[in-house]
Amino acid sequence: MRPGEQLTVVLHQTRSTDNLGAVARIMANFGFSRLILSEPVLKSIEGAEKLAVKSDFVLKGMEVASDLSEALKDCVYAVGTTSRTQLKGRTTLMPEEAIRRLAEESARGRVALVFGGEQRGMSDEDLARCNDVLAIPTAAVQPSMNLAQSSAVLLYLCHRQSLTPTPVAEDEAPGAKLGTLGALAKRMREVMLRAEFLNPQAPQHVLNELEQTLMRARLTQREAELWLTAFKHLDRAVTRGAST
Repeated sequence: MRPGEQLTVVLHQTRSTDNLGAVARIMANFGFSRLILSEPVLKSIEGAEKLAVKSDFVLKGMEVASDLSEALKDCVYAVGTTSRTQLKGRTTLMPEEAIRRLAEESARGRVALVFGGEQRGMSDEDLARCNDVLAIPTAAVQPSMNLAQSSAVLLYLCHRQSLTPTPVAEDEAPGAKLGTLGALAKRMREVMLRAEFLNPQAPQHVLNELEQTLMRARLTQREAELWLTAFKHLDRAVTRGAST
């Protein structure tokens, strides 16, 4: 893994090629290179290179994901960003605390810093895909920061935390990838709907709480795969029971 690849920068529903180019340059400034566009709104990246001075390698290596779950599938931990100070059921972290957690979790695998789109930021559903949420404190006279500004602040902090590739400690197994946890949550949803545990009209509220529990548990990849296998067997048992 090349230097800077332990951190994945995810731009979700980005609209502006100027912002894309600016973020690519800031990533290069601080030694990061892994960039994913999640569900991009922009139709082309033409023009981004004008602001991505000496950082065209970031754009050339950039990946595109159809949605946020796909963008985070290979990561073991993700922090979403927001400008909102009040989030139902979530506590926003100060930037320094959030970046410290990113650095700690990077010993278990790849980690992600997720930025929302320029118009609406990250929705509650988007933030539910992330382990933690951070907000940059700003003055009331101008509370909003644009994408390039916020990425500069946070990537500088990542650089200060030396968020670069480190081998997994011998006594710590690789963390569960969010893609595996997402597959587990999907299987759990199917089983619990068939078992009539979830309200079929509004299953997501309870399911989101259960997903957050899985994230806080810091499962290893093996543990997550065991849970997924267990729920696959439960799914078959519940399906057989319903057909008899």
